[in-house]
Amino acid sequence: MTSVTATKRPGPDDPRSGRDGPDGQGGRGGRAWGSGRPGRSGRPERKAFGDRAAWFLVLPALIPILVLSVGPLLYGIALAFTDAQSGRTRSTQWIGTLNFQDLLHDTLFWDSFRIGLVWAVGVTVPQFLLALGLALLLNQNLRMRWLARALAIIPWAMPEVVVGIMWRLVYNPDAGILNETVRDLGLGDGRDWLTGLATALPAVILVGIWAGMPQTTVALLAGLQNTPRELHEAAALDGAGAWRRFRTVTWPAIKPVALAISALNLIWNFNSFALVYVLTSGGPGGRTRLPMLFAYEEAFRYGQFGYAAAMGSVMVAVISVLLAVHLVGRLRGGEDR
Repeated sequence: MTSVTATKRPGPDDPRSGRDGPDGQGGRGGRAWGSGRPGRSGRPERKAFGDRAAWFLVLPALIPILVLSVGPLLYGIALAFTDAQSGRTRSTQWIGTLNFQDLLHDTLFWDSFRIGLVWAVGVTVPQFLLALGLALLLNQNLRMRWLARALAIIPWAMPEVVVGIMWRLVYNPDAGILNETVRDLGLGDGRDWLTGLATALPAVILVGIWAGMPQTTVALLAGLQNTPRELHEAAALDGAGAWRRFRTVTWPAIKPVALAISALNLIWNFNSFALVYVLTSGGPGGRTRLPMLFAYEEAFRYGQFGYAAAMGSVMVAVISVLLAVHLVGRLRGGEDR
């Protein structure tokens, strides 16, 4: 006769049970018996090692930024509080905020600042509107669309110096294609567009629009291509026209891209130097002298490095405010969504 031995059920204090004992701890130090899971004591060490490894990976990109961007920026701001001038034998003295006080009463600087704002807004707004229209056109199913897209980014691929030289030839008063067209149409004998007091700034703004429009077009086109076509089809089925579809479907989809690229273009255009320098060098009579051109002349034509650094510091402050406004707007927009 086979005897059957009854198995005793483990009690709450038995280490084999996974239940808590009287002291509130599970068997074998609070872990379920036989679970075999390793402890978590090594995770903080692994996380710290991962953070250090991440910094080592970032260093190759961070060091050039610190050396070539942040370092010169801090040095330029410090130079703004000195009377640094050209000349080997002249010593540099700390003068505090004297350069900034002189800037407050420098009408030439504020004139260049006003011209810079007119230039930045006059280039950015038409540039965005034309780029938006071109992006909408290139987003359609057209023949040879790939060729049109390639041709649209040619101005973006050209260096600013080359663009400036090319447009100087277009504006040439004697043999430029613009004046030749004006004469052929019987609209007059043409004029010197880049040296006229009334035409120099509009002529330069036109070049700025042409040169920067491809970048805005590419950004807006990318936003348009990310818009689901089902939304357009649903709006069309509901009887929405082209304008209503743009207002209710297209614009909300590309609005973040549009605001970002417009803010960047405004900052970039305000900091322009090479294009205007090649076209007019700030003339005639300072009508196209942007803030960067004015600071360049003070530093390298008149040798007033401290005063020019003060101008640069003011422009850095203005750009920082524009960036802050843009970032706050983006953050508020993200919270609203």
